[in-house]
Amino acid sequence: MVWAAILVIGTLAGTLGGVVGFGSSVILLPALALAFGPKAAVPIMAVAALVGNIARVMVWWREVDWRATLAYSLPAVPAAALGARTLVAMDGRWIETALGVFLIAVVPLRRLMAARGWTIGLPGLAVAGALLGYLTGIVATTGPVNAPVFLAYGLLKGAYIATEAASSAAVYVTKTGVFRALGALPTDILLQGLLVGCALMVGARLAKRLVERLEPGQYRHVMDVLLLFAGTGLLWAAATTP
Repeated sequence: MVWAAILVIGTLAGTLGGVVGFGSSVILLPALALAFGPKAAVPIMAVAALVGNIARVMVWWREVDWRATLAYSLPAVPAAALGARTLVAMDGRWIETALGVFLIAVVPLRRLMAARGWTIGLPGLAVAGALLGYLTGIVATTGPVNAPVFLAYGLLKGAYIATEAASSAAVYVTKTGVFRALGALPTDILLQGLLVGCALMVGARLAKRLVERLEPGQYRHVMDVLLLFAGTGLLWAAATTP
């Protein structure tokens, strides 16, 4: 029953992520943390997110902006490796607290970036890659913050979804490799992540038909609610864990 629920949630999360470019981890991470514990949830999510991002790239292959992908990924990859090493050394309760605070803080940060209408070029993407790559190594996902970064570069809809996914896939390959090398990704965790990733892949395929029909304002408010809900839930879990 637990796995049935996770796969259903994973398919829904993959659909949402395939439409707006982020949100899969926001929805899945609390469920994984409750089912497997926070220490296992992050590497499971790293593997699943890797599969999910590869699926988005496959769906929107012709739309990928490879210059933007390289500008973001080259600094993000070593930064993610450093962040993953930091995560492995952290206590489970601190992981939940960090995740909760981060998800809640994303809401005003995203709104601030959108309100100011920031535009960035390739150097800006490189700086964002370094910062968000390290943060992704620790907190499992920075998709909500990645979104305004890539949108500020000028990417929209399929191009944004594909390029953000390609950039994130490079980060998650690194993060998964570090977890594996440090013993935080045993075979059972790897297989669980692949299974969850298959659900995200199905969702990514379903989402393509919805992208052209969805207005940006409709999902921005939904994501803010989801971020606040997930962040609050993780903080509650951290506070009540003995």
